[in-house]
Amino acid sequence: MTPILLSSLDLVGTFAFAISGATLGVRKRLDLFGVLTLSFAAATAGGIARDVIIGAHPPAAFADWRYLATAMLAGAVTFFGHDRVERMRNPVQLFDAVGLALFAVSGTAKALEYGIGPTGSILLGMLSGIGGGIARDVLVAEIPAVLHRELYAVAALLGASFFAAGSALGIPVAPTAIVGACACFLLRFMAIRRGWNLPIARLRDMDG
Repeated sequence: MTPILLSSLDLVGTFAFAISGATLGVRKRLDLFGVLTLSFAAATAGGIARDVIIGAHPPAAFADWRYLATAMLAGAVTFFGHDRVERMRNPVQLFDAVGLALFAVSGTAKALEYGIGPTGSILLGMLSGIGGGIARDVLVAEIPAVLHRELYAVAALLGASFFAAGSALGIPVAPTAIVGACACFLLRFMAIRRGWNLPIARLRDMDG
């Protein structure tokens, strides 16, 4: 994947995740600093974790000013125009799904470029996608969505797997990235709409 395409996917995903973080911050009645902090955490935590693991130092979120600027812009737009953002149906989940899809693909691509094998790259693609959502939820004292909500990590794994498989087969990068991102987004979106979840363990009634 070309550096321009990789950074473009990362920045669009950063903007989407930043909006999801900022929207949740506004709903939690955080002040401007709190909203911007949540915006930055949601937008960059996954990418930072990925870069630390693969040895890309310093992480892109710190080395490239555009990541901070993108996250702050998205946070400010959401803070001052949250009424318009809220008019969209389930904005947190929608932008979260977009960010998840883009980060799953770009994270897998970057891991492959650093010589990580397909399996490891898929896992790092998933981590890139879910890391921001985990940081966002933990900062507002919520159980991370990845642990209980509709096919979150599974969707990231699907998108990452599509991209890794396409790369292994020598399919051009652009269509592979599009297919992988769309597969992740569609699974996540349909899971939200239809309430698809993984099985939950059934506990016996201890009083019975």
